[in-house]
Amino acid sequence: MSLLPVEQAQARLLSTARPIIDVEHLPLHACDGRVLASDLEARLTQPPFDASAMDGYALKAANAADPGAVLRVVGGSAAGHAFAGVVSDGEAVRIFTGAPVPEGTDAVLLQEDAEKLDGGLIRTTFPVTVGRHIRPRGQDFRQGDIALTANTAVDFTRITLAAAMNHASLPVYRRPRVAIIATGDELVSPGNQPGPSQIIGSNTFGIAALARAIGADIIDLGIVADDRDMITDAIVKAQTAKADVVVTLGGASVGDHDLVQSTFLAAGMTLDFWKIAMRPGKPLMVGSLGETHVLGLPGNPVSSMVCGLLFLEPLLAKLGHRPAHNRMTMARLAAPLAANDQRQDYLRASLCRGPAGELQVKSFGKQDSSMMNIFAQSDCLIVRPPHAPELASGELCPILTLRPFSG
Repeated sequence: MSLLPVEQAQARLLSTARPIIDVEHLPLHACDGRVLASDLEARLTQPPFDASAMDGYALKAANAADPGAVLRVVGGSAAGHAFAGVVSDGEAVRIFTGAPVPEGTDAVLLQEDAEKLDGGLIRTTFPVTVGRHIRPRGQDFRQGDIALTANTAVDFTRITLAAAMNHASLPVYRRPRVAIIATGDELVSPGNQPGPSQIIGSNTFGIAALARAIGADIIDLGIVADDRDMITDAIVKAQTAKADVVVTLGGASVGDHDLVQSTFLAAGMTLDFWKIAMRPGKPLMVGSLGETHVLGLPGNPVSSMVCGLLFLEPLLAKLGHRPAHNRMTMARLAAPLAANDQRQDYLRASLCRGPAGELQVKSFGKQDSSMMNIFAQSDCLIVRPPHAPELASGELCPILTLRPFSG
């Protein structure tokens, strides 16, 4: 099987992805980060009455068009405690923010623009106009308005709006379920003492964090030895858990000890493609087990993370009704780059600001795919297309950002 270009591999993977249609109805407090499955109508009008926007005095604007008008205060209106009567000419009502505007009034005079007189009277010191400092009924939304639409990602602002619309629960799409299987006799979990030929298995945690950030639920199936029966058992567990995506870490090549691909094929996987024209991350496996996507990532940590960014993240975004996370931008080289070969290269790099504030990027000298320390220090990956020519300092090049840069 020939090496597949990255863009073609991404397109083929996403062409088979179908957004999840399962809907859950969850209480508001559980909806942060979820995606609405249907339009949301307001169940009431907000505000439900003309309300004061400030502390002051409710009055008829025609009675106080010019400063110096004297009015009698005949009562008060506070939030939750409306004035019960009707205000007549020459009268005013003490009012507080959020309180209903009394019948017979059409403006609010700020409290600092009123001079208190004896006998329950006030004198205006500022002109008043109709509607001043009043929030009209329905200013925010009216009953029946669709204020939130399907496929909207719910955050703290939208939860607040949904609550104000009188919704105690929301219809949201189920999160994509991602089962992660780390394979290899050489792996032990963090916190354990590795044997003479073993290393710590770290990839699971990075891939899980990446998947959670795009809204997935994680099914961690742990470390599985290089054993066909144990891999088969993990596949069954993933299927029993109804995983939408099974991610394997390591063992997807075809060496004597690489059993993942052959075991998945024996379990019924349809192999779509294998081996990508990229570095790091060439031994990427993509297939399907029925409706379940299978993504076999390389065992080297950096290769695994880069493939996760390029393939797992957009896959989960599509399954979860989310817009693709555009990590690509341009930066100027702070140091020259050599010409590239036939594989698309992703170079770990740091960002800084140039003398004029322009974004500058510089590749790290070492790029071995096992070196996580450099990856953790990186702000981005420089993207070098196949057969890209040599670039001089100061030239623009595409980068894939790993995190927001505030420098």
